[in-house]
Amino acid sequence: PGDGRGRPGAKRVTFPSDEDIVSGAVEPKDPWRHAQNVTVEEIVAAYRQACLKLNCRQSPKLLKQIQEFKDLAPRIDCLDLKGEKLDYRSCEAMEEIFKRLQFKLLDLEQTSLDEDGASALFDMIEYYESATHLNIGANKHLGARGWQAAAHMMRKVRIPKFPANPSRDSPEFPKIPELLPKFPDFPEGFLWPGRGRDGSGWAAGRSRATALKMNVTLRELYLADNKLNGLQDSAQLGNLLKFNGCIQILDLRNNHLMDSGLAYICEGLREQRRGLVTLVLWNNQLSHAGMAYLGMTLPHTQSLETLNLGHNAVGNEGVRNLKNGLIGNRSVLRLGLACTKLTCEGAVAVAEFVAESPRLLRLDLRENDIKTGGLMALSLALRVNHSLLRLDLDREPKKEAVKSFLETQKALLAEIQNGCKRNFILAKEKEEKEQQLQHSASMAEISGGDPEIPEIPEGASPGPEENGNAAPAGDSSSDTEEEEEEEEEEDGKDSREVVESSGNSGNSGNGERRISVSSPGRGRKIFVVTRVENVPE
Repeated sequence: PGDGRGRPGAKRVTFPSDEDIVSGAVEPKDPWRHAQNVTVEEIVAAYRQACLKLNCRQSPKLLKQIQEFKDLAPRIDCLDLKGEKLDYRSCEAMEEIFKRLQFKLLDLEQTSLDEDGASALFDMIEYYESATHLNIGANKHLGARGWQAAAHMMRKVRIPKFPANPSRDSPEFPKIPELLPKFPDFPEGFLWPGRGRDGSGWAAGRSRATALKMNVTLRELYLADNKLNGLQDSAQLGNLLKFNGCIQILDLRNNHLMDSGLAYICEGLREQRRGLVTLVLWNNQLSHAGMAYLGMTLPHTQSLETLNLGHNAVGNEGVRNLKNGLIGNRSVLRLGLACTKLTCEGAVAVAEFVAESPRLLRLDLRENDIKTGGLMALSLALRVNHSLLRLDLDREPKKEAVKSFLETQKALLAEIQNGCKRNFILAKEKEEKEQQLQHSASMAEISGGDPEIPEIPEGASPGPEENGNAAPAGDSSSDTEEEEEEEEEEDGKDSREVVESSGNSGNSGNGERRISVSSPGRGRKIFVVTRVENVPE
């Protein structure tokens, strides 16, 4: 109005009432509307009709498996299409099966999947939740769109688990099924196929790494034989470990990470509180310099249980760099050092770790040049170690200048194996003892009363077995007591003394009988005797 120009006529906008805005609603389609009360004959007929409509070849291998299915209600164990050639139309026809059936394992290895077929399959798996385990190994022509569809599926789906199929000439140490508890309700791992000539491997697209960072259900990631390098690829892996604490198995065997790549991985591991359980670095051109990074990282890892460094030029210096980190670590249960160019000097460093470790279960030292001196150190370490159940060494003794040393090596090898057997028997007895204690405690809870307490002779103190309670405050835990008792039984060289405590000591009873045990490298520990014996009058 200030500039003298007139305003045009006012316009008004009106909206209908709330009741009239929405004229209707359509419920989303139920993806399982075809799966109710379905029969094998209906599935076969639907698949054949789809193949005729799309003008594609029916898969005899697929039809044979469907006809052999008996119980269709839960997830079927496996649909194996390994080696079948699947083009786009064949994949589209398979939707009639995925509409009606769900599987635990869908094996699509070596199926010549291309971009179109892979995109269609991944969309189906996402929509129908078709499988909890998926293997797409040895498909070199998935292309950019196929990998983008895989990344999209990993963001959306509560699965996938892509089970590992390691190379037979480099057996995993130890085998994957022995390492982790199973998670049957959702897929947990991803087997990344080897990189093809077109470079469509791990680092071909950043969307894959980003998807894995955001994925909170992925548990197992297998990247073997992908020609991963020690720069960009390793930096992506390090960032992945920083931001994803859910991955428990990372298999990087047969790549080219080198020491520079291991530095990135160690940087990511240091950021984790709880996370990676198994790290396989078999055959990655690592040296003693890389072991220095790993040795500084190990004291900070709280969940790493299996570390496989086999077929790397670690050498004696590398083991020395690793030793202090292993001693400071509180989680490693299995260590693989097969074919790492160790000699007796390196075996002595390993033996020092074995003597200090209260939890190591398995150690692999095969294909190394360990002779009499190294075997003697390992044998002495096993005398004070009560946890190691398996120590893998070459069966045949190594050649030495002094022929009599061959017999010495054989005797030492036998002594080492006997030590492992002794530890196995002790572990079995301890497990049975714990089960009996748990059973006694559960029976006491069921009965609703306190467990019956036997009469305690004068001058003795009740232990955990007698009253079902934990050890008194200030004393060692019951597990420590049991472990120390077993050490007493097996190691006759420990110094022992019986100490009669005064009647005013802490929470313990009067006339308590204590035993002081000193073990090499472990200091001095005092604990209450758990076995109660009648004191002679």
